[in-house]
Amino acid sequence: MDKNIIYVDHAATTYVKPEVFEQMKPYFTEYFGNPSSIYTLGRESKKAIENARATIAECLGAQPAEIYFTGSGTEADNWAIKGVAYANRKKGRHLITSAIEHHAVLHAFDFLKKEGFEVTYLPVDEKGFVNPKDLAEAIRPDTTLVSIMLANNEIGTIQPIKELAAIAKEKGVIFHTDAVQAMGNIDVKVNDLNVDLLSLSAHKFYGPKGAGALYVRKGVRIDSFVHGGAQERNKRAGTENVAGIVGMAAALKLAYENLDEYNKHLRRLSDRLINSVMERIPYVILNGDRENRLPGNVNFSFRFIEGESLLLMLDMKGIQASSGSACTSGSLDPSHVLLAIGLPHEIAHGSLRITFGEKNTEAEVDYIVDCLVQTVDRLRQMSPLYEDFVKNGEKIEQKG
Repeated sequence: MDKNIIYVDHAATTYVKPEVFEQMKPYFTEYFGNPSSIYTLGRESKKAIENARATIAECLGAQPAEIYFTGSGTEADNWAIKGVAYANRKKGRHLITSAIEHHAVLHAFDFLKKEGFEVTYLPVDEKGFVNPKDLAEAIRPDTTLVSIMLANNEIGTIQPIKELAAIAKEKGVIFHTDAVQAMGNIDVKVNDLNVDLLSLSAHKFYGPKGAGALYVRKGVRIDSFVHGGAQERNKRAGTENVAGIVGMAAALKLAYENLDEYNKHLRRLSDRLINSVMERIPYVILNGDRENRLPGNVNFSFRFIEGESLLLMLDMKGIQASSGSACTSGSLDPSHVLLAIGLPHEIAHGSLRITFGEKNTEAEVDYIVDCLVQTVDRLRQMSPLYEDFVKNGEKIEQKG
């Protein structure tokens, strides 16, 4: 990567760590056998998959037989939601999720609505939290599934999943959490959370793209999602991505071994950025909760500017960030997450998400802040909204 580039979009994706790539390489060129084949090359590939399954299970505090490999976090979400909904449809067709889920979850529920299922969308407060009381009141006798993300990909809010899952369990409802953003950033243990299903994706924690996994607690009824061969114990057909699976396990093991140190590093950078921006730039809102958020996630809304213009100007200065989810970056609509926490359209449009990673430094944070001060001021000077605001001498509360 160009040395002049400052990459701060780790929530979108991360690079593959060299030590992870080294473990993957033999499965591209040397141990390339089909894991379903019974000869030596095939058995070597199968062994690598099972070793990876055991590693991931150990990280999550699960049993190896509860880990199923997928091609992405999106596939894992779709499989969890559709698979549980269809397998349990005789019990009921009512499903529950939140208003701020990733589109991998929301669009899966949209699909199921067309299939005759009913979906309740729980609101969130101004920090992005689901109220456990709202969940308890939403569950009905015909509710079969609750799906609420562990940590939000845009504003970093960490949900009270343990409490939410307990409410669902008490009423006999299956609970799924999308942990794609949380994995590798905070300690995740399935039994501590008390969840029935959990989705993860390797490329969010310095593993390869094209590799994901779904944890399914033993005894949970779930239909197959991809049909064909007998892979993944007849649950998910298709020749396995052996190198990707090996890389995912290697990356997750590294993440768990260095979690405390990595957390402190990310928190130090985030705090430095938040404190500097709130001190030096007026009319800015920090979205999400200041404390109970992913350590490397910072999301600001700057009044009187367009987020897209801000991103382009930062890119010209070598700073690569985002305005929200990378999966919807082509959309001109404001973030559904920011609208759900109560921001008006015009403020939601001026959002910037910065997500730090292992190689970012405090010097880079200081450079980002300096660039933001200059760029935000320049964009506001070109904004008729800001001009009117200054003329009218309006005041706005600074939120943090």
